[in-house]
Amino acid sequence: MYITITAQKIGGTFSKSVADFVNYLEKENQSLETEDTEYFFNQYGDKISAEEVIKEIDGNTAKLEKTEPRFYSITVSPSKYELNRLQNSSEDLKKYTRELMKDYVVSFNREIHGRPVNIDDIKYYARIEHQRSFKGTDIQVRENQPFASKILQLKSELKKVARGELSGNLARMEREIRKLEKAAPHQHGGKRIVQGMLKEGKQSHIHIIVSRKDASNNFSLSPGSKYKASQVELNGKMVKRGFDRDKFFGNAEKTFDKSFGYQRNFVETYIARKEFIRNPRNYFSVLLKLPINEKVMAMKMLRESGMPLMPSIPTNKSQLALKVFNRLKKGLDIAVRSGSIGI
Repeated sequence: MYITITAQKIGGTFSKSVADFVNYLEKENQSLETEDTEYFFNQYGDKISAEEVIKEIDGNTAKLEKTEPRFYSITVSPSKYELNRLQNSSEDLKKYTRELMKDYVVSFNREIHGRPVNIDDIKYYARIEHQRSFKGTDIQVRENQPFASKILQLKSELKKVARGELSGNLARMEREIRKLEKAAPHQHGGKRIVQGMLKEGKQSHIHIIVSRKDASNNFSLSPGSKYKASQVELNGKMVKRGFDRDKFFGNAEKTFDKSFGYQRNFVETYIARKEFIRNPRNYFSVLLKLPINEKVMAMKMLRESGMPLMPSIPTNKSQLALKVFNRLKKGLDIAVRSGSIGI
């Protein structure tokens, strides 16, 4: 389970309207039949139109400065193992979203009219999507890039030869292009993986748009707060503030596991991923002590997905953790093979 919370920006400034983001989320519906259309939904309503989402979010921004985000985007990406536990991906993920947003509100260290924030205090809209495409930042696209550059150069030269601007053997150049296409390390359906190509397998995920202001348009609720829990004096009163992301991410996993009877492996947990960054040696120490079956599954998951890194951790720590991971992984592979538990 990978969850991100981001304030939507256009360049260096916060979006003044949610319209562009909503229209971006509508892209998948353009290729679907009417009966397969995915609508927006919230805690109590289904089949909410894009127009209503834009109207409600854009109209809920009272007293926000230009330097403050109008809304946040929460993206929830279950793993293929988690998705395999679902009976009906759309309905099950919708059910999960409604429980997840209860975890979201209890993560605020805020009070509204003297009581904790509850689910009716927030204004949010969510969408389920079932497709993902490769981005330029994906490792498959990046590792294919040297081949893509050579192919692009050859195609450019081939056109010039065809026009008589350069001398060359067209057949030989075309053979070289085909050779490079096949030599690229990452392929899908017999074709070189490029940016924009749809990913294979189950790719269902959740996009949630949540207003910065509460449902009454009076109180600011920011999941981007740098505080987990603190108090500050405002207009002569002590006001609670903060959002506990650790609590939210941890509860999100527990809610999924309870809802769908999912047995979460150590390496899938938010706590483990965070420990990998903070103390990679301890992370692998725990990993090596797992029961055999759990260790086998853990290594399979790591090989398939790569080691996830927390984006908020400084780059130098991430790089250090990766070096430790690569070094220890070699020893772990030997331990796995010597224990006759090869995957």
